Amino acid sequence: MLTTTIVAGLALGALAGCTSSGQDDGGGEGADGVTTLDMWVFAELHGQVYEEMAEKWNEENPDKQIDLNLSVYPYQDMHDKLLLAVNSGQGLPDLADIEVGKFGNFVKGSNPPLADLTEAAEPYIDDIVQARLDLYSRDGKIYGYPTHVGAFVAFYNTELLDGAGIDYTTIKTWDDFAAAGTMYNDATDKAFSVASTGVFFTEPLAIAQNGGELFDDDGLGSPALNSPEVVETMEMFQDMKDAGALSTIPGGSPDSEEAFGAINNGDYAAIVYPAWYTSRFVDYMPDLSGKIAIAPAPQIEGSDILTIGGGGTGTSVLAASEHKDLASEFLAFTKLSLEANVAVWEVLGFDPVNMSVWEDEAITHNPDNKFNQYFQTNLFDVLNSVKDGIAHFQSFSNPNLPTVDNQFRTVTLNEIYESGTPAADALEQAQDTVLNELGE
Repeated sequence: MLTTTIVAGLALGALAGCTSSGQDDGGGEGADGVTTLDMWVFAELHGQVYEEMAEKWNEENPDKQIDLNLSVYPYQDMHDKLLLAVNSGQGLPDLADIEVGKFGNFVKGSNPPLADLTEAAEPYIDDIVQARLDLYSRDGKIYGYPTHVGAFVAFYNTELLDGAGIDYTTIKTWDDFAAAGTMYNDATDKAFSVASTGVFFTEPLAIAQNGGELFDDDGLGSPALNSPEVVETMEMFQDMKDAGALSTIPGGSPDSEEAFGAINNGDYAAIVYPAWYTSRFVDYMPDLSGKIAIAPAPQIEGSDILTIGGGGTGTSVLAASEHKDLASEFLAFTKLSLEANVAVWEVLGFDPVNMSVWEDEAITHNPDNKFNQYFQTNLFDVLNSVKDGIAHFQSFSNPNLPTVDNQFRTVTLNEIYESGTPAADALEQAQDTVLNELGE
């Protein structure tokens, strides 16, 4: 989950150390009054958006000109290099993208190496999805700005469902989803939706709706994989797998090259995934254009949580930066402003964190937009219908999430979905294994 889905729709930067044409590679203010800001990213397309926003910043701020010195590194290399620089105090950039699964490594303790971005966010804060700011906040301070909401939605192949006599608009709850999936499987002998074995991603949505977390103390404490909420949720998904409503998929998740081919071929009729998956359909499944409807994700009846954000990249300013204030102001403009979030939708196909974009139909319903042209329904109509129920799943920001995630991806999901091990037993074993690995 943490290395494949967070960078949704983006090519990993293959050119380590590739920089823009900065005048001063060392960082600092040049003789012409232009301040060079060094920035590290792990996704090349992110970098393109940042460079575009730097140009807009310079147009709007002639007295605060910057030269963005951008370096693109492969995912793991960048995070390792950044952690080494933080620990040594040497070679730090001014700004950096930090993927959500790595973010906990940089906000441990009482004195994080990241700048407090709370004040710089003030001009935009009322329009931003609070749950996504919470993901990169600690003790009331914001240490990173989000890239997208990543709200879970449902994608339905209406051509396939209509052929089986199923109306996707009647699917409201997970019980409805399970019943439709079983009906579809019985009628067609084909897969309805996905039981992923390579990523642990959709199940946390239902865990959150059930009032649970993967860790105790509201997601901030020790692993709680055998809690009643987690067990109940995983038993629900296992029952759906046993009933034919869920099936495993080539590649282990919907977000893999093998899966794109299978879905494009009509082998699966429904996908519950974050809203950024729109880019996957447009880029990798051209044969389904005009056949896919976007709808709210299934609900747990009675839950106030309608969806959660899946994945994310938090962009931060390093506390040691000599240009911390300017970098913070520029970053708020680049990640939180209306202009920036229009680009997030139009360039990346992500759901913007600035909800003022959601309300501008000239943008959201633009008939020339390639995402609007592809789907039967409008993404922002769906987002607006659930916006009051977008929750923050605290476990996604727990620093021990990578250990828990690895256990699910390598052992537990296969036991539950492939081997048929009762979910409660598999989770009890997972809890023991993770506690041993963490020394608890």
